[in-house]
Amino acid sequence: MDISTTYLGLKLNSPLIAGSSGLTGSVDKIKTMADHGAGAVVLKSLFEEEIYFEQEDILKEAEADGVNLDQFDYYDFHLKGEKLKRYMTLIEGAKKAVDIPVIASINCLYSHEWTAFAKRLETAGADALELNMFFLPSDFERSAREQEEAYFEIVDKIVATASIPVALKISAYFSNLGPMIQRLSRTGIAGLVLFNRFFSPDIDIDAFKVKPSFVFSTPAELALSLRWIAIMAQKVDCDLAASTGVHDGPALIKQLLAGAKAVQTASSLYQKGPAHIETMLDSLKAWMQKHGFNSLDDFRGRMSQEKSSNPAVYERAQFMRYFGGDKDVT
Repeated sequence: MDISTTYLGLKLNSPLIAGSSGLTGSVDKIKTMADHGAGAVVLKSLFEEEIYFEQEDILKEAEADGVNLDQFDYYDFHLKGEKLKRYMTLIEGAKKAVDIPVIASINCLYSHEWTAFAKRLETAGADALELNMFFLPSDFERSAREQEEAYFEIVDKIVATASIPVALKISAYFSNLGPMIQRLSRTGIAGLVLFNRFFSPDIDIDAFKVKPSFVFSTPAELALSLRWIAIMAQKVDCDLAASTGVHDGPALIKQLLAGAKAVQTASSLYQKGPAHIETMLDSLKAWMQKHGFNSLDDFRGRMSQEKSSNPAVYERAQFMRYFGGDKDVT
């Protein structure tokens, strides 16, 4: 039984990828993921925002110590260099420790940093690069078109610069999601990951503070990416990977049936441990055996919109059957 796949032009022993998280932030943890059957790992993201805040703290300390802040450029260069150096060391160590693809991940705020980061990570030996890109649509001075065009400006620069495959991890926050996914797939990127999952603020009603909440995804969150993987499976010019809400074997199988080339999981590994990768893959193999499938290609995309016997179901937005009143409407 063959559960191997190709993603971003890379050969994966299994379709299950350990997604970017603290669980992929050290060589030992990455090796554990590989030992349990992960087809690839996406490293913990390098956050430009994190570099920026670290820089601000050090500059405040420097100012308090009487340092001339005309040296700002030195601190800027030094801090970014150190952060990148540590990340490159992680890539180099992971490549020596495992024989599965190691995908670097960067999350930047400002477009001029993307190409510099990408080139350095490629030099360190990353097999591919995942751009974790999202601009919160809260800039009231910027039109939706301007917001969306920023993605293409950055992607064009990265694709022109990088020699390794590039995947773009995006959110569902677009005014015209389907056409946007299709346009992005035609920029020269090797893959799209659907979708990002974000920090969610909550409010402590007694302490009157904003606090993080809903840190881990839930199985219910599978629905959004499942719908759009199925809709876009035969309408894009790159690979599709599914992310968010993948907590068990059936969820993995569903995303493959919808048309995903690979499936990422992270929250489930936090909650159940790296050995859960084996559990999910065993579930996939047992299901394939039950239905007589010898490889993923035997069934991948079988339930996509293009191949579905009822393609309109993926376009349906209202709960007519469940909330339509006394009459059972399907």
